[in-house]
Amino acid sequence: MKPFAYARAGSVEEAAELYAAHPGARYLGGGTNLVDLMKLGVEEASTLVDVSRLPLDTVDELPDGSVRIGATVRNSDLAAHPVVRDRYPALSQALLAGASGQLRNAATTGGNLLQRTRCPYFQDTGKPCNKRAPGSGCGALDGVHRDHAVLGHSAQCIATHPSDMAVALAALDAGVELHGADGARTVPVAEFHRLPGDHPEQDTVLRPGELITGVVLPGAPAGLPSLYRKARDRASYAFALASVAAVLGVEGGVVRHVGLAFGGVAHRPWRARLAEEALLGAAPTTAAFERAADLELAAAQPLRDNGYKVRLARNLAVDALRRLAPPTST
Repeated sequence: MKPFAYARAGSVEEAAELYAAHPGARYLGGGTNLVDLMKLGVEEASTLVDVSRLPLDTVDELPDGSVRIGATVRNSDLAAHPVVRDRYPALSQALLAGASGQLRNAATTGGNLLQRTRCPYFQDTGKPCNKRAPGSGCGALDGVHRDHAVLGHSAQCIATHPSDMAVALAALDAGVELHGADGARTVPVAEFHRLPGDHPEQDTVLRPGELITGVVLPGAPAGLPSLYRKARDRASYAFALASVAAVLGVEGGVVRHVGLAFGGVAHRPWRARLAEEALLGAAPTTAAFERAADLELAAAQPLRDNGYKVRLARNLAVDALRRLAPPTST
């Protein structure tokens, strides 16, 4: 067993100070991913800075109509929150599609965003993985990669990001609130996670010691159509082979607002900007949805065994948009 220290932070400021004072420290929220990785020897922590008791466990409606979700709000509580279910149904659906009830009761909003890939080469310290050990190679490239990325991958890493919640947040234009040595800042969820490039070990744009304090959803009227759909190998307790979060606002017979993001196909939630641009101002028809999805997925570079993901993602997107469109549109 590898020893580590434990410290409980009483405030966001104290958490940052504790982190800075202990090289090799890690923040501990629900621990549903970090602790598993420590057991596997993938993660090593000199000190666990417990942030689970910080006063960041509420969902608050702000004066401008936006909604702030504290970083320590549990996934199960967030999925069941009346405001989330009413105004952001895709988020509630995405949360309920992830993990098990027991894990959702422990997992936090901040931790969900920071969970690491479930690539088996990353989780096995006996295998090469540039994300875990930079420069060691990517075992999945010529190995088992049926579940891996078809968009945005590199020769260094083909892993996918596992979060369902993050995909919905990306489509909903959410922002991540961060606190660190340089003060507070907010980063769009769609830009929070990195593509692998030459540095797949860097999952996010977090600076050393920065702590997620919350997530802010822009104001949305009750009943704004949104939806999350997920395809997986079994009906529950499985990560996405492909998923999609969609938001669609139609007015005067044309699309006035659209948010579309894919999961399970890239190193981060994949915001479908090209598809969104193609749909804005267009009639919400099946043909328009198909053209938009094809335009976005034209950049896909499937590997030997995961080409099925391209059509799967396309079909999920088209189906989700059709379900959200007014009945007479399709």
